[in-house]
Amino acid sequence: MHPAFSVIFLTTLIGAGQGLFLALFTGQFYSMANLIPAQDSISFYALGSLIVLVLLGLGLFASFFHLGRPERAWRSVTQWRTSWLSREVIALPAFMLLVFIYGISHYFGWNETLFVVGQNFEIDPTIIIGVIASMMAFVLFVCTAMIYGCVKFIEEWHHWLTVANFTLLGIASGFLLAAAFSAYQGIELVTFYGTWAVIFMLLALVTRLASLYRNATLKHKSTPQTAIGVRHTTVIQKAQGFMGGSFNTREFFHGKRPSTLKFVKIAFLLLVFILPLVLLAIAWSINSPVLPIAAFVLQYLGLMMERWYFFVEAKHPQNLYYQSMA
Repeated sequence: MHPAFSVIFLTTLIGAGQGLFLALFTGQFYSMANLIPAQDSISFYALGSLIVLVLLGLGLFASFFHLGRPERAWRSVTQWRTSWLSREVIALPAFMLLVFIYGISHYFGWNETLFVVGQNFEIDPTIIIGVIASMMAFVLFVCTAMIYGCVKFIEEWHHWLTVANFTLLGIASGFLLAAAFSAYQGIELVTFYGTWAVIFMLLALVTRLASLYRNATLKHKSTPQTAIGVRHTTVIQKAQGFMGGSFNTREFFHGKRPSTLKFVKIAFLLLVFILPLVLLAIAWSINSPVLPIAAFVLQYLGLMMERWYFFVEAKHPQNLYYQSMA
């Protein structure tokens, strides 16, 4: 498949935004249980929510560059019963609204205790909104991933690993961004968020390596024999009926050399997983406020490469016919 950079920016930016919100709310939950120090509502939670909204807004803005008629984008919500894309179009603004309410509640101090669970857990409006927004974040992860995971004829995508990778990579990048945000503000949560980021990075590394191995060893159901309904072992295409390119050859072929694909694969594995882990380890040993920020910047660059490779490694069945024109 030919990767669209607007979609690459969309999926990576909103994934980091979703992950950052989950990190913020995880921190609030831990502080509510007196497991980590409580943070300021305005400078940490409200500002963190603003960063989440900026990431989500930039992702939403990038998505419009993928549309032929952006003024008709509103029509995409009409097929929500059957289309994962329509569900994503609904889930993303809903999540943004919940994050906005969550941030505003912290900014204006709307955190009066509503009731107490057990002896220590004081439930205020931000907790209730945070729980709902967290659930919506996971709904959005599933909707985004299933846009590709539901496509049965692209076998590289049609697997539960697609949902797992989108979710774990988004959460890992969000928790790493939370560690960078904590380092920038000089608060004592870098180790907390960094530890969770390492856990999710390792989980994402397992699922991403599993998908790479699966796709590399995948035996496609569609072959030239199945396409034309013959059983002969050798089928040779002699002509296609035209000499120039078309939408099919532009949209479903990436035109890159195998050496380029290998380089991108190695590069994103290093940038998304290995280098951030190394930088976090060094940051903890020397107490550096800069390295967590550098780790996130490198990881985001790697995430864009990972998402580019995600599209490139997908093989559309129509390529069986158009392959000689690519």
